[in-house]
Amino acid sequence: MAMRLLAWIDAPKASVDHKDAILFCKGGADHCLMNRVLPCVLMRAGTSRGPFFLRDWLPADEAMRDETLIGAIGASDLLQLDGVGGGSTLTSKVAIVSKSAEAGCDVDYLFAQVGVGQKSVDTRPNCGNMLSGVAPFAIEQGLVTAQDGETTVRVFNINTRSRIDVTVQTPGRQVVYDGETGIDGVAGTAAAIRLNFLDAWGATTGSVFPTGRRIDAIDGLEVTCIDAAMPLVIMRARDLGLTGREAPAELDADLALLARVEAVRRAAGEAMGLGDVSTSVVPKPVIASEGDDAQSIRSRYFTPWRCHASHAVTGAIGVAAAYALPGTVVSGAGSRAGARGISVLHPQGRIDVEVTIEGHGPDARIQHAALVRTARKILQGELHIPPYVFSRSTEGDKPMKRLLAPVVAAAMTAIVPMAQAYPDKTITIVVPTAAGGGNDAMARTVAQKLGPLLGQTVIIDNRSGANGAIASEYVSRAAPDGHTLMFGYIATHAMNPALQKLRYDPVSDFAPIGLVGYSPTLMVANAAVPVKDVKDLVAQLKAKPDKYTYASAGNGTAPHYAAELFKLSAGVVMLGAPYKGSAPAISDTIGGQTQFMFPSLFTALPHVKAGKLRALAVAGPRRSALLPDVPTLKEAGVDGVDVQQWYGFFAPAKTPKPIIDQINKALNQVLADKEVIQRMQEHGADVEISTPEKFGELVKSELAKWTAVVQRAKLAAD
Repeated sequence: MAMRLLAWIDAPKASVDHKDAILFCKGGADHCLMNRVLPCVLMRAGTSRGPFFLRDWLPADEAMRDETLIGAIGASDLLQLDGVGGGSTLTSKVAIVSKSAEAGCDVDYLFAQVGVGQKSVDTRPNCGNMLSGVAPFAIEQGLVTAQDGETTVRVFNINTRSRIDVTVQTPGRQVVYDGETGIDGVAGTAAAIRLNFLDAWGATTGSVFPTGRRIDAIDGLEVTCIDAAMPLVIMRARDLGLTGREAPAELDADLALLARVEAVRRAAGEAMGLGDVSTSVVPKPVIASEGDDAQSIRSRYFTPWRCHASHAVTGAIGVAAAYALPGTVVSGAGSRAGARGISVLHPQGRIDVEVTIEGHGPDARIQHAALVRTARKILQGELHIPPYVFSRSTEGDKPMKRLLAPVVAAAMTAIVPMAQAYPDKTITIVVPTAAGGGNDAMARTVAQKLGPLLGQTVIIDNRSGANGAIASEYVSRAAPDGHTLMFGYIATHAMNPALQKLRYDPVSDFAPIGLVGYSPTLMVANAAVPVKDVKDLVAQLKAKPDKYTYASAGNGTAPHYAAELFKLSAGVVMLGAPYKGSAPAISDTIGGQTQFMFPSLFTALPHVKAGKLRALAVAGPRRSALLPDVPTLKEAGVDGVDVQQWYGFFAPAKTPKPIIDQINKALNQVLADKEVIQRMQEHGADVEISTPEKFGELVKSELAKWTAVVQRAKLAAD
């Protein structure tokens, strides 16, 4: 399609290579920015719907990319009136497609779940329904050459690092959407699209049965924890006093049932090595019961806090796999080796899955699973993104406005300091790291309890990028009314500002609210790396410098400082790989792309417990009670590496003192909650409360400390 070419603001040259890209531009004498416009194809894929983008159509910067997706869907309000979403998680989905760099694969597919009434983008889960639109989209965008009759596209799913063969009808080398195949939950019929999952088994946790058992006992229930295309915890309906035929609305209205299901889900998440899943959408809970015959099973699939109106494709594969494999809570009487068709019955009909099993009894395993979906292209053209979703100003420099704004704000505060009762609208907590990391989990733990105390909805807004500078700058320029807060930490308010000149001042641009707690830094290694202990690592690095690579959450973060201090103190050389947050850094260390990391104990502990990472030492003054056998670095022979991470809440400077005190009081009440204390401690963080004044003194002292470290270690931002 013919499209005009614009240029991204401050974008790298690589982002304008695609011939069809419609990108952001600067325009006008005063550099005011134009409305953001980009190409988009809106598709119904399976029983989901959402925009499809080529990766080159979106910003290379992840933070700006996520803000673009939030604006595209309209995530800022529950009805998603300002975007193409439909006010439901099923219509708040995005597919990002590109040429694959993986051997033997044609295209890469990154799935993103965008929030509903919440400015969030989660790329941890996968979506099999949206997957059914990837191949036709890729063919029509020229990433894959169509064959006459049908075309099979090998898709690499980035979320789960697994491969799927997707077969599309292409008579005359053209994608066709019309056909005679119907799927339950979608009106009408369309052309069949076959999905063949090749290796999605244990993709998230590393094992099909991540607890090591096919049946576990949780909260008095027998459950099966399985990771087959999607991590699931499966319960029998009869064990919960249900028939399994209940309608979703009936299940959603049973608050006691939902509370019990959620308790089981959280416990299952811990047992599966996923850590604290209270703010994560995986594992998904399933309530299963007998089907209509020996080749079917009935399922009620949760997303996870509401019952799905129909059923997720990846969830259906997991349920069918549990039914086909022997020894689970839902194993069918006909569990056997070979291929068999299994119907997963859901509230709107059925999903037919073909599962192939190898082996018998406890040795039985999944070879592959396949099913049929359909897709339909709804429209394609230009998608306009509203400027308010971006953390960077949509206007150029306007000196007079910038100079007058604080004067006007101060005057208004003096005249009517508390004209309205606080809070009078939704409170946003901006987290400077990506969803899924330790900071995100900690902030969500607090937010869940803070909202009821303040009497308003509290939402999380993940604004990762630039080592926390994007989020920090955004909050520093927000209205000082207490409705935009920041979950800051040692990197945003001490380490990164000590390392480089930023467009915010960690002291003068913020009003400290209160400390949340501390977490020691842990030195961890990939589980397979051939290093016995710290002494052995030092010896290997001295014999062969740069033999290993460490991951960090970005330059200017605690993992970066700890690694550089380790190198300085041990007299060794080790390559560094900076990531955009702790979550991707941890992921690549587990996967072996990097070998070492210095994350917080809060971030690392679930992976250490699951055996995915090996703890070598504590980068602090004392051992952790949670890992009593792990020595400190000083005990291991490397002195001078003491990095204890701290976390706390900030508001923009000039936020009225009564509002700061009100939030501090509520925050300290949350931190006194036994459940919060226990959850923090279980993950290696010690809760500590403070006054705003004491927290402010901590920030100043930490900034001075790490400025001195930068000078001594001769660290640089690059």
